[in-house]
Amino acid sequence: MPEPGATDRHRRHLVDDVLPWWMAHGPDHDHGGVLTCWDNRGTALVSTDKYTWSQGRWAWLTARVAAAAQRGVLDLDPAPFLQQSESAARFVRDHALLCDGRVAFVTDRAGTPREPRPGAGLATSVFADLFAALGMAGLAPPRPDDGWGAIAERLLERAAATVAGGDVPADPYPVPEGHRAVAFPMILLGVGEQVHRATGSAASARVVRAAATDLASHVGADHDVAEMPGPGPARQQSMVGRHRAPGHALEALWFAHHAADLIGGTGLDRPEALVPIALWACRTGWDDEHGGLLRYTDRAGGPPRGTRTGHPYEELVADTWDTKLWWPHAEALYTTTLLAGETGDTDLAAWAERIGDYTYATFPEGPGREWTQVRTRDGSPLDRTVALPVKDPFHVARALLLLAERDTAGPTTVERNTQ
Repeated sequence: MPEPGATDRHRRHLVDDVLPWWMAHGPDHDHGGVLTCWDNRGTALVSTDKYTWSQGRWAWLTARVAAAAQRGVLDLDPAPFLQQSESAARFVRDHALLCDGRVAFVTDRAGTPREPRPGAGLATSVFADLFAALGMAGLAPPRPDDGWGAIAERLLERAAATVAGGDVPADPYPVPEGHRAVAFPMILLGVGEQVHRATGSAASARVVRAAATDLASHVGADHDVAEMPGPGPARQQSMVGRHRAPGHALEALWFAHHAADLIGGTGLDRPEALVPIALWACRTGWDDEHGGLLRYTDRAGGPPRGTRTGHPYEELVADTWDTKLWWPHAEALYTTTLLAGETGDTDLAAWAERIGDYTYATFPEGPGREWTQVRTRDGSPLDRTVALPVKDPFHVARALLLLAERDTAGPTTVERNTQ
């Protein structure tokens, strides 16, 4: 089992290191929102572009931190964090929310939208729409009269319709034609649950249930989670069809657990049903040679393999499969701790301890600093872009915050806490 005081370690790391770094380096006091285009080590701002999915994530995170501080979960002044949430949400609403109800993928520092590639258009990612919805949902409870919940609902419903219609814009992860990405129902589930907690609407509850049903269809009889299944045997033997992303699977599991009251009967509503999937993800993703979780694996474990068509996504998988990234480890730390605590499963508790030991020994940069988020297979810093050219302000702080909230509220209650 995790050692006594493990969650206090998470809380202290959040309060003493991660959040102070971001509050010192992220806020754009001149134009609003947050600056996230820092290099991997957090020593240089390489661009003032603003990717809207980071703005939405920051809006949610800082609203949630403010609420946790107000409840005494975190020893922080809530006011600056709530101000940051409002700043980021307003930046998206005032500059990036387009007339057709979608969200521009990227803007300049002042908020003028631009195309990420010539001819691509402004709204190139349903993920930008969904993370904008998440940010608005985070701000809705403390600012109930400002219309944030209504905006979040509109964004969520439009994104759900886009996914249902197929041909989904998915920067920075384009999905090869004919394949279904688990990321779509996963993010719809996680964001939809938060929108529902903020608004209580029937429409958001329907989105959550439909997303959980879709997500469950990616889970095989052996508890394997197909990342991008494709139609027919040939597609299933391709690299895209065969590859797995254990970090995605683990993140999806805690989304499902937090939404358990909304998704009864989908097969993902009981923690006992989630444990075998979590164990599969840990065993498949773990690097026995160097420790830590691999970004991608083959469905049978080890390096991704299978036929290739030349699609850019295949290049991403082949080139970065053995990187050790911040977000799978942050998500794994929370999911394994959560489900081990809910079920008492000793195998998962051992994984929580193993993942925690590796994560804290590998990623944090030291007192008052954040993480070096991108690393090679052996854990060395790797100064390259693996998705967006940003230093992510979200996964690490969210996982640490959820661990602190759970320790304070107790099992089964934190996921019903909506700010």
